[in-house]
Amino acid sequence: MTTETIRSTVAARRSVGVSWARVRPLVIHVALAASALVMLYPLIWMVVSSLRPGNEIFREPGLLVKDLRIENYRLGWNALTEPFTRYLLNSAAVVLGAVLGNLVSCSMAAYAFARLEFVGKKFWFAIMLLSIMLPIHVVIVPQYILFSQAGWINTFLPLIIPKFLATDAFFVFLMVQFIRGIPRELDEAARIDGCGRAGIFLRVILPLMVPALATTTIFTFIWTWNDFFSQLIYLTDPKMYTVPVALRSFVDATAESSWGSMFAMSVVSLVPIFLAFLLGQRFLIKGIATTGIK
Repeated sequence: MTTETIRSTVAARRSVGVSWARVRPLVIHVALAASALVMLYPLIWMVVSSLRPGNEIFREPGLLVKDLRIENYRLGWNALTEPFTRYLLNSAAVVLGAVLGNLVSCSMAAYAFARLEFVGKKFWFAIMLLSIMLPIHVVIVPQYILFSQAGWINTFLPLIIPKFLATDAFFVFLMVQFIRGIPRELDEAARIDGCGRAGIFLRVILPLMVPALATTTIFTFIWTWNDFFSQLIYLTDPKMYTVPVALRSFVDATAESSWGSMFAMSVVSLVPIFLAFLLGQRFLIKGIATTGIK
């Protein structure tokens, strides 16, 4: 009887284990789907609100649309002093300048830290890492005074020129980690073939840095496109507004706010970010995984 009891107990435990092994993937997928819905709810609510009349956005709970208002997109496109196309082009100009600046300057600085030997290399590398910890509010006042004296206020120059000076230390560090993973034997082989430092960088290192460069491009695009604080500080003319600053203009504390138009243009402003992430997701994951930042 004792042996039969033990066997029955073991069999029961095995059956429970098998049943749980079959149910576990379903439970995990349901939990992940529920979490995804919770995270996506604000985005879905914004899309639904862009199709509602302004007086029903905060009155009607849930995600049902009783009165479909497609004209929110048409009204929002021409609601401000300039068509929304102008703000999209302004943001595109700033983003392209920032991306180009980071790709050029950060890759060169990273190559210097990873491959070249110069006086104070470790000291300057430590200073570069410390600059990552500085919040923008610490440096915004001296930067504003400097750019104001240079006559750059209400232009795109304060938002673009610093990118050509490798001011984004995060991307420098990311590329340094990537270059350190490239075998030095490739440098030596190129040097034997007659390449100098510039030739090694342009012909050997740079082509192998595509994942890191793609990661830098995507992050710079998203961060610059969504940047509100810096663009609000330096851009004062409505014709120079970028998308985040223009969206703020829909909300007026002294008059009626155009919530429907604002949500409609917010949806439009998310399309470039979604496309950039969708097209560069493969490079983004590969770039982060191969730089040691996990």
